[in-house]
Amino acid sequence: MINNSNENALMDDANSPELNQKLMGYISQDFVKVSDQLKEASYQIRKRGFSDYPIFVVTNNELELGALLIDRTELANNYAYRASFMQEFVDRKLIGEESVLMFTENYKNADEFCCLFALIGDFSGFVFVPYPED
Repeated sequence: MINNSNENALMDDANSPELNQKLMGYISQDFVKVSDQLKEASYQIRKRGFSDYPIFVVTNNELELGALLIDRTELANNYAYRASFMQEFVDRKLIGEESVLMFTENYKNADEFCCLFALIGDFSGFVFVPYPED
């Protein structure tokens, strides 16, 4: 579920090999509440040509990355969700130019999976979470 890159900032193997299962449980519980909105936002980002690689930042901190999509507690959720995409991560050097190919090769089908960049506590990393089936 985790996509790690090479030695780039925030995309290294520091969070590997295993995502804390308790943290993943918190993310999953929260994700169920916001998944429909994230899936629609992902579709719109791709349909409108902003990016083929939407990324949703999930955090419990104030952050200036992406655009606020769902605030904490807006849908009885615990985390804030910000809409972004791969190019913003490249522009901010969170994904190194040399890692773009690796990122795109490992990016999962955006109709089936949500790409989350989790910044929660000491954890920072990419997590692909499947959208709930209707």
